[in-house]
Amino acid sequence: MKPMPLNQAFTLIEPGPVVLVTTNDGQRDNVMTISWTMVMDFTPRFAITTGPWNHSYQALSESNECVIAIPALDLIDQVVGIGTCSGADTDKFATFGLTAMRGKQVAAPLIRECLANIECQVVDIVERHNIVVLQGLAAYLDDEREERRTLHAVGDGSFIADGVKLDRRELMASKLPDGV
Repeated sequence: MKPMPLNQAFTLIEPGPVVLVTTNDGQRDNVMTISWTMVMDFTPRFAITTGPWNHSYQALSESNECVIAIPALDLIDQVVGIGTCSGADTDKFATFGLTAMRGKQVAAPLIRECLANIECQVVDIVERHNIVVLQGLAAYLDDEREERRTLHAVGDGSFIADGVKLDRRELMASKLPDGV
């Protein structure tokens, strides 16, 4: 092994898939790309990292709700584009050809083109670490969608797409909580 720059060590441990997080500020919908996500405790509780530098953050923190939309590999260019412009001056739904759909639990829209959507309520904001903890309220999956591979950001402008799914459920069955 050879040394690598410590400030690049984060590229070795990528979190959950890149997601799109939608918000509604009471007047308009917005969407932001989030590359750090985490599932908490085998439950519909999630954490994302964002803060006041993102235009959507104010709507997220004031409305206390959002939608986590999970794009598949075929939306990579939209995901990158959404993450490189601001909703302060861009209608991202129109610019990137996304279809907003009304959910049942929150005012923030679902995204029709995504593989899945999870309506969420904010349950905690850990300002010191810019972590927003979300409770899932409803989930939707487009099980007819052909492209199902999700994206993972390496952190240096490159991405990894999910590959082969390996089934070890039987081996792990005795170790997983009930219902998983």
